[in-house]
Parts: sequence; C-alpha cells; structure tokens
Amino acid sequence: MKLNELQIENLYLFTRQHFVEWYDLQTELVDHLANAIETQWQEFPNRTFDEALQIEFKKFGVFGFMDVVEQRQMALGKKYNKLVWSHFKDFFRLPQVLGTFSAVGILFFILKFSLYSEVIFLGLCVLLLVLFFYEVAANHRKMKQKTKETGKKWLFKEIIGNYGHGSGFFFLSFQLVFQLRKFLADDYLLIFASFFVVIVGLFQYIILVIIPSKAEEYLKETYPEYELV
Repeated sequence: MKLNELQIENLYLFTRQHFVEWYDLQTELVDHLANAIETQWQEFPNRTFDEALQIEFKKFGVFGFMDVVEQRQMALGKKYNKLVWSHFKDFFRLPQVLGTFSAVGILFFILKFSLYSEVIFLGLCVLLLVLFFYEVAANHRKMKQKTKETGKKWLFKEIIGNYGHGSGFFFLSFQLVFQLRKFLADDYLLIFASFFVVIVGLFQYIILVIIPSKAEEYLKETYPEYELV
C-alpha cells in the first residue's frame, strides 16, 4: 500500500511541527518516513498511518529530528568552507596571484612612505567594515525576498546567506587589524599588516560577493529539485 498525497502533505506538516523548517531536510525526512511506513504496511496492513508514523518517529530518539538537522548542518557547513577555500586558492594561482601580491606591495609602499600612514590604514579598515555591513544587509534582503517568493527555505542557502561562520572571523580579524596599526614603523610587521589586510579583503569579497553571486548555481548542484521548485 502506498501513501496518498494527503498523507505526504501530513508528513511535511509533521516535520515542520518538529522544528524542521528547511524544505530540503523536510523532503529527505518525508521520503524516509514514507518508505518506512509503506514497509510497515507490508507486514502490518491494518496499522493506521498515525500509528506507523509514531513508531518511525520514536526511532529518531529523544531529540527527534534534531540529530539529523545537526548532521546535515555540519555536512553543508563543510561543503561551504570548501567553496570558500577553493575561491581563496584561486587568488594565489596565475594570473590572480599577480594582483594579490601587487595589492600587498602597493599597500605596503603607501603605508611606509605616506605621512598619514596610520590614517590611511585605519580608513581602509573602516571602509572594509562598512562594506561588510552593507553587503550583509543587501544579501539578507535578497535572500528574504527569494524565500518569500518561493515560500520555501533551503538549509544550504541559509548557510550561504549567513556566511558559514564567517561573521565571527571578520569581527576577530578587524580587531586584530586595528591593533596592527601600532606596528606601522617596523618594515617586517608592516609587510605582515599589509598582507593581512589584503587577506581579510579577499575573504570578504569571496564570502559577500563571489559565493552569493553563484548561489543559484551551487544550490542547483546541491539540490536537483531546486530549479523545479
């Protein structure tokens, strides 16, 4: 015996009631529950839908679907980090590496020979911070609008929109960058400071611009059904 459309909808509702808000995870769980219930019915054809569902749900343990959600978050978080790292490595391959080290060199000479090196350094840090908040706000608006249009949330899309754990990295980075201004008189530390600022800028560009601009492509790769929905 197969589940009908109303029972499938009830499974989606059941997952939402148990705090699974992402459509991709709901679909995985619904597929699992539906197959398990149909398997039960082969052996116990008189068992009701609700009875079979509760039996399957109990197999997930005390925390219900939370373990599944955490495992999926970890897996997609690793996928996101790999994307960030892949784009970051591109800036250290030809021809991009020339631009990367040129930026470091230009910043180094500006800070070394300018009479206003500290002002320039702090101004650049503030500019990066302002751009960070601007892009965060803009990307959140776009993601919220897209979710409103489709009526569905996707876990990997949310990870992209929240930049993995990138927000914490940026705040720690900017704190360190502000401290580095104390060492502008030392050439070796000045090189390090210039390199560090460029690295922070690259990560910011990757997380806030490159990956969000390719988000639809990555989502279609992750979820074959995404384009249909």
